[in-house]
Amino acid sequence: MPGGQQQPQKHYGITSAISLAPPREIDHQYTKKLCDAMKPFGVFEDEEELNHRLAVLGKLNNFVKEWIAEISELKNLPPSAISCVGGKIFTFGSYRLGVHTKGADIDALCVAPRHVERTDFFQSFFEKLKQHEEIKDLRAVEDAFVPVIKFKFDGIEIDLLFARLALQSIPDNLDLRGDSILRNLDIRCIRSLNGCRVTDEILYLVPNKENFRLTLRAIKLWAKRRGIYSNMLGFLGGVSWAMLVARTCQLYPNAVAATLVHKFFLVFSKWEWPNPVLLKQPEDSNLNLPVWDPRVNPSDRYHLMPIITPAYPQQNSTYNVSTSTRTIMSEEFKYGLSVTDEILQGKAEWSKLFEPPNFFQKYKHYIVLTASASTEENHLEWIGLVESKIRVLVGNLERNEYITLAHVNPQSFPGSKENRNENDFVSMWFIGIIFKKVENAESVNIDLTYDIQSFTDTVYRQANNINMLKEGMKIEATHVKKKQLHQYLPPELVQKKKRSIAELNRSSNGGSSKRISLDSSHLDSSRDTDSGTPFSSPTGKPLKPTSDTDDGYVKPLQLIFFCFYLIYLSVVIDNRRPDVRIHLIPPPPSAEPSVKAKPPSPPASSSIATVLSTDVLPNAASSPREEPNGLEDSVNGAPAKRPRSPTEEELAKRHKDTEVRSDDSAFKEPYPPSSESHTHGEGANIVGVIYSRLPSMELPDASSPLPASNSCRVVKNSIKLALNRHK
Repeated sequence: MPGGQQQPQKHYGITSAISLAPPREIDHQYTKKLCDAMKPFGVFEDEEELNHRLAVLGKLNNFVKEWIAEISELKNLPPSAISCVGGKIFTFGSYRLGVHTKGADIDALCVAPRHVERTDFFQSFFEKLKQHEEIKDLRAVEDAFVPVIKFKFDGIEIDLLFARLALQSIPDNLDLRGDSILRNLDIRCIRSLNGCRVTDEILYLVPNKENFRLTLRAIKLWAKRRGIYSNMLGFLGGVSWAMLVARTCQLYPNAVAATLVHKFFLVFSKWEWPNPVLLKQPEDSNLNLPVWDPRVNPSDRYHLMPIITPAYPQQNSTYNVSTSTRTIMSEEFKYGLSVTDEILQGKAEWSKLFEPPNFFQKYKHYIVLTASASTEENHLEWIGLVESKIRVLVGNLERNEYITLAHVNPQSFPGSKENRNENDFVSMWFIGIIFKKVENAESVNIDLTYDIQSFTDTVYRQANNINMLKEGMKIEATHVKKKQLHQYLPPELVQKKKRSIAELNRSSNGGSSKRISLDSSHLDSSRDTDSGTPFSSPTGKPLKPTSDTDDGYVKPLQLIFFCFYLIYLSVVIDNRRPDVRIHLIPPPPSAEPSVKAKPPSPPASSSIATVLSTDVLPNAASSPREEPNGLEDSVNGAPAKRPRSPTEEELAKRHKDTEVRSDDSAFKEPYPPSSESHTHGEGANIVGVIYSRLPSMELPDASSPLPASNSCRVVKNSIKLALNRHK
């Protein structure tokens, strides 16, 4: 049917489709197997829970209408007007997209007519909610980037935003997609409307909603399982994953979910960032709102992985992505492609795609970031703030010329009893570090004190400015090696997984030696004897198994390791070439060798990337490195490395620049981190009935004073690393 084939090309996306091939029978079979593989993870909601959500939303919608009628009466509107003022609840995010999981919260928006003020929402509506017996855990964040009231309604968590439209009444059939609805609105209302408008636009721009939803469920599950689902920490959040999946659906409009999952990895493992992902050609509605456009805004040229929202005003939803997080996600796209290749060839099952990586075997060096407080309520506030700033620490580490990659694990862990006071509440985050190989250097001193101290100062300063800082709130950063992780984590997390013959062969065949691999130790030449990466044999040829069993491979490896261990002992005893020592010591004289770090090589081009290169604004990223802001040396969007310790003036400027760039984004999803914890995934909440008004999370100025040490313990520890390498 030629007419049917022309439609996707005409209506979906800004380029023509890559393939219009219809699904085969085997594609439907693989899709059914994909569904079966996802069921154990609770990604599908049963009919009872679905009906419960609908009932709760219906009650909330009626509740809003009642409240708006009451407000209208108080403001002396005539009875005829009160009867038709309306008011409505809109949903957005994963629930609106139809991909929410069991127990997930609902993002919602309360839309009111022009005579209802924002102050009414945060005062009289807040009080009305407080009196409702089905409402629990009620709290408001009125001064946040996107103001919100959060609560549980009959067991369902709801984040409720507010928008006041320039209309006399709100009809039940109101459509928020038209740009004219934004006229004469304040910026907070525009931000609040943005979530609904983006979600609706995404659904409008995909060829087949059911195929899109199933594919998105799979990709979100994969991203969470692989530890790359977190907008706050510099990975991607829900709306960004939705847009990548939507773009895949546009390029393969007739494909079913199994095929789309595979094509997703194919497309984005080849994508030439920072070319932006666009679902439609950006349009200017002449409302003078700031939009993402690197031709106009110099700062937009430095975004590393732009994924642009389709609704006006268009924004980059991945503002927080850093060099490290982009590298990690690019590796995961490549790994996803290799796994789905195997699955579609019948060599593996879908369950393999959702296997988590062993983060605690990946690296030889880790920074352990610990946040502690003396009460549970203080701890929930404190870790919410600390987590929202971890990407500042990652950025600081990336700028260190000796660090190739800083990989934060999005999951936080409770502190072990051995490492904390009995009455403290403790959370820990782990950041894996890869140190750059320095040629012709027997010994290198690396100072992380400034990188970590500027981060802790940022957190303490902000906590002090918003009056959150209380006695007992502390942050500490410690360096540990992989073999020391058992002191912080349960054994099942840090023990080495037994590797299959296929994996061992893959790791020893040298086929991917030119690609930056996060599991490879060639990027960090400070070899420890606890490294999980096989050494090459003395002849330079890779070791091969002598039989089809694990033992056939492990015995030669053990022999090699044993030989290296003997050499290591002789070296240490001889006291000529000590092993890598990384420790906490007082600051020594500031003498740092001026070893220039080599910039990373540009990504290799590919055929599919060439096909997709039209998915870019004209001249959007043609010369992104020409701004005279001291960033001329950056490569592929990577920040310039810091070759020395900064001066006092630079310290103050760095504080200000880092804080503004990391948080002052024009797009938040769905609002910036409040002073609550979002570290425990969907469903996390404060225990018990809480009615609170949380302070604004506006950024402090770098000149703000640090809190006095007599009111709170401000930890100032020095981390100096002495790396001595064997030649």
